[in-house]
Amino acid sequence: MEENQTQIPEIDTRPEYKKKRVFVPLIVIAVFIVCAIFFSIRSSIYKSTDDAFVEGHVVNVAPRVNGIVTKLNIEDNMEVKKGDLLLEIDPNDYIVKLKQSQSKLNETKLSLINAKSEVQKKDIELKFAKEDFSRYSLMFSKKIASKQDYDKAKTKFESAKEDKIMASAKYEELKASIKRLEALVEQDSLNLSYTKIYASQDGLITNRTVEEGNYVQIAQNMFAIVPKEVWIVANFKETQIKNMKKGQPVKIKIDAYGSKRFIGELDSIQKLTGAKSSLFPPENAVGSYVKIVQRVPVKIIFKEDITKYNIIPGMSVVPEVKVK
Repeated sequence: MEENQTQIPEIDTRPEYKKKRVFVPLIVIAVFIVCAIFFSIRSSIYKSTDDAFVEGHVVNVAPRVNGIVTKLNIEDNMEVKKGDLLLEIDPNDYIVKLKQSQSKLNETKLSLINAKSEVQKKDIELKFAKEDFSRYSLMFSKKIASKQDYDKAKTKFESAKEDKIMASAKYEELKASIKRLEALVEQDSLNLSYTKIYASQDGLITNRTVEEGNYVQIAQNMFAIVPKEVWIVANFKETQIKNMKKGQPVKIKIDAYGSKRFIGELDSIQKLTGAKSSLFPPENAVGSYVKIVQRVPVKIIFKEDITKYNIIPGMSVVPEVKVK
């Protein structure tokens, strides 16, 4: 027998499907571990929520006076500028009312002039009556004037004082009436000005429910003006906001624009949870209390020009805040 014999390598004769039973689970486990590590690290750096929507200052326009709409200068989704005349309400009733109040004010001012003259007249009469009374009093004390003349002078003096008081009271009453009528004229002037409704800001007309010829009433919603300036309110879980602060960068995905990512920035965090700031906040001091993770509204602003995109209040958004 030769000392150096050639060794034949062992060959794995197992079927191919048995080999896959070993390698495939190992690959899957490895991929799962890598993904778990990746998402764990990512979730500690980025915080995201799908409970987020585009918001904006929506101005509901309602009349401050009643009347028939005589002119309507707007259409659905029409762009308007601040100060534009949007509609007019029939002003005739308010013009008549203003003229009536102005006429009454003018009459009262004339009466006040006459009342002032009357006060001055009564002042003079009182002065003479007082002098006569003083003179007759002295003469009566010296037995020069009769008791009848003294009583007559005294009566005249007392009557002059009463007349002066009444004239002064009427004068003060007319002054008060003038102030009231001036306020009424001012209110009527305001009501007349309210028959013309102007745009309070730039924006687009939406939710229009008024037509020319409609009778509108005070506080009746006729349409809304939606400005182009919008932002995002994202309701994050209370467990997500620990490291959030103003100025952190945000990637914004808007459902209407698919995979497009907009650049944003965290602006502020509301100091009340959504439940606490609702119309009927929950009462937790009850025996049937169940703990629920609360949501905290976070305001996010856009840091790029979005005027070329049709981003409007109410759209669904998925923001991703980089907290580390």
